[in-house]
Amino acid sequence: MQVTRQKPIVTTLKPSNHPYLNGAWTPLYEEVDAIDLEVIEGAIPADLDGVYLRNTENQIHDPIGRYHPFDGDGMLHRIDFQNGKANYSNRFVRTRCFQAEQEAKGSLWAGLMERAEMSKRPGFGAHGSLKDSASTDVVIHGGKALATFYQCGEAYMVDPETLETIGSAPWGPLDGVSAHPKVDERTGELLFFNYSKHAPYMHFGVVDASNKLTHYRPVPLPGPRLPHDMAFTENYVILNDFPLFWDAGVLERNMHIVRMHRELPSRFAIVPRRGDGEIRWFEAAPTFVLHWTNAYEDGDEIVLDGYFQSNPEPGKFPGAPKGYEHMMGHLDEHSFQSRLHRWRFNLKTGETKEENLDPRILEFGTINNLYAGRKYRYAYSTTSKPGWFLFTGFVKHDLETGTSESYALPDGVYGSEAPFAPRIGGKDEDDGYLVSFTIDELKGKSECVILDAKRIADGPIARIALPHKICSGTHACWASREFLREGKVA
Repeated sequence: MQVTRQKPIVTTLKPSNHPYLNGAWTPLYEEVDAIDLEVIEGAIPADLDGVYLRNTENQIHDPIGRYHPFDGDGMLHRIDFQNGKANYSNRFVRTRCFQAEQEAKGSLWAGLMERAEMSKRPGFGAHGSLKDSASTDVVIHGGKALATFYQCGEAYMVDPETLETIGSAPWGPLDGVSAHPKVDERTGELLFFNYSKHAPYMHFGVVDASNKLTHYRPVPLPGPRLPHDMAFTENYVILNDFPLFWDAGVLERNMHIVRMHRELPSRFAIVPRRGDGEIRWFEAAPTFVLHWTNAYEDGDEIVLDGYFQSNPEPGKFPGAPKGYEHMMGHLDEHSFQSRLHRWRFNLKTGETKEENLDPRILEFGTINNLYAGRKYRYAYSTTSKPGWFLFTGFVKHDLETGTSESYALPDGVYGSEAPFAPRIGGKDEDDGYLVSFTIDELKGKSECVILDAKRIADGPIARIALPHKICSGTHACWASREFLREGKVA
């Protein structure tokens, strides 16, 4: 493995005992390019051809007030597979806020847990005072990586080959772009939404394969909300209005305290992907959903799968450090109790039906993206460490038979979101691989693992050494060589 290190960035973060600034969440500052990575075990499949991108949060300076892991600056990690070999690189996303804090040599914005007036400069996002760190999500669209912020930032375009930050997306609207825009790989379209504290409170938009904004419309809500993800079918997008959102009373004083409004139902908007047709609203049991796996049309019904939270407002986490009790609870899947769930919305009768698909605590699902928006059979979830935002393994769901299989990472090893990578020439929906980065806290190192999606219980078919230990984070994506080159997949 040949490693080239880049010029160091300016860092001022002092050591602390913060639970999300240590261990698997220790920030990484080193930026490198590594050629011909060492395969520790097994072999890289010759029919794996494309790029895995992982977005992580890395706090660079001493925080203003209390630190939340979602405040950290976005860093993209890239591993490229071709002809049975792999290369790696990583770079911070050079957002406006990253550059400003590098110049200031310190934090300029308070984070998610602090009052808006503590920020030293006007901020970004629906919250209105945050640093736009482009650290939440990453997708590939139009041959470029797009890094997005969960509270609606500018959406930063990054070269997926060099990881050079190109700049904010030229089509980005005034209210920004939420994390979790969706790419329909069959059409090359990017579907996105945003939300804000002013009417109409939410919008939906479409960007075509040539990076042109072709559609943008309001999706009015009763007031400020906190949607996090969206789903799509061939003809519709599904947006939401969940009863977990800011407390209106304290929001008037520019304080952002999230409360579960248990008297309200969950609401789902079925919005035509094209044109200004009628928005249909459906009601269901009150919950909050961070992430969807997929949606599709089934006769008169829209089928939507995602992770239903039984306890969206878990309260204080026992044993958490003082001042971080609520943060620890809201980061722990075992506290908010997320389980794979299915909703059916009947466009003819207006009826909603829902059912649980798996009793286990699960989240961060992926699928074969060639089946996104269409009827599918397989989904892949992550398991998590109780009390922590850390992934401990993977579950493959056969939604047709109701069966599943799983793989647990070794003790002290934590994974990343594991997108499905189709095998070159693959014939079946599950004919491919799961790709993930791991953090080994016992050995202080990171690896890339590849699992055969047809038999994940067998464990990794390849383990590849990374040049440094990465920081944990949220989301990742896969792009095949064909999709990178053509912008869509035939």
